[in-house]
Amino acid sequence: MPRVRKGSARKRAHKRVLREARGYYGTKSRHFQQAKVALTRAGQFAYRDRRNRKRDMRRLWITRITAACRMRGTRYSLFMNGLKLSGVLLNRKMLSQIAIDDPKAFDELVELAKKSSTATPAAA
Repeated sequence: MPRVRKGSARKRAHKRVLREARGYYGTKSRHFQQAKVALTRAGQFAYRDRRNRKRDMRRLWITRITAACRMRGTRYSLFMNGLKLSGVLLNRKMLSQIAIDDPKAFDELVELAKKSSTATPAAA
C-alpha cells in the first residue's frame, strides 16, 4: 500500500486557517502555526466577551436608570422595588430607553413607584 502524505488535505486546512487569520498583524496572518494560535485565542476572547457584553449592557442600563432616578429625587433600589410592588413588568433595558426617550413617562413611573413603596409599609 502506498504511503499517503495528506498533501491536498493539509494544504486545504492550512488555507482555511490562513484565510480566517487574514487581517491579523504580522506573522499571525502569514504563518500557519502563529495563525492557528492567534485564531484559538481570538475564539476564546470572542466566547468570553459575548457573555461579558450582556453584563456590560446591564450595567449601562442600571447606570442610566440610576441617573434618571436621582434627577427625580429617588434612589434606584427604591424605584425598582416600588415598580415591583406596583406590578410593573418592565425590564431594565426598556426602563433606560424610556428614561432617555420619554422623560414624562419616566416621571409617571417614578410617581407610581413612590406611591407603591410608601403604601406597603403602612398596610403591613
